[in-house]
Amino acid sequence: MYLHLGQNEIVPSRRVIGIFDLDKCSYSRRTREYLSAADKEGVVLDVSGDIPKSFVVCDHPYHPQIVYLSQLNPATLQRRAESSGLEL
Repeated sequence: MYLHLGQNEIVPSRRVIGIFDLDKCSYSRRTREYLSAADKEGVVLDVSGDIPKSFVVCDHPYHPQIVYLSQLNPATLQRRAESSGLEL
């Protein structure tokens, strides 16, 4: 099964580690540090096409993790993930 993240970006649902609300999580210093480090490593992909509302952390065959920024609400992504058989 696959998870559609928006802007024609689809990832295998088995690769999804977590779906996070960018507004709520960005208050945390650790989250900001994590996203900053991921950006410096070049593993952040902005698939939002607009202002991102969520980020999805996935494992990747060539990197330990990859972070997708999505314009979709985290609840929408979670419903899509659950409908594809992923338990979060």
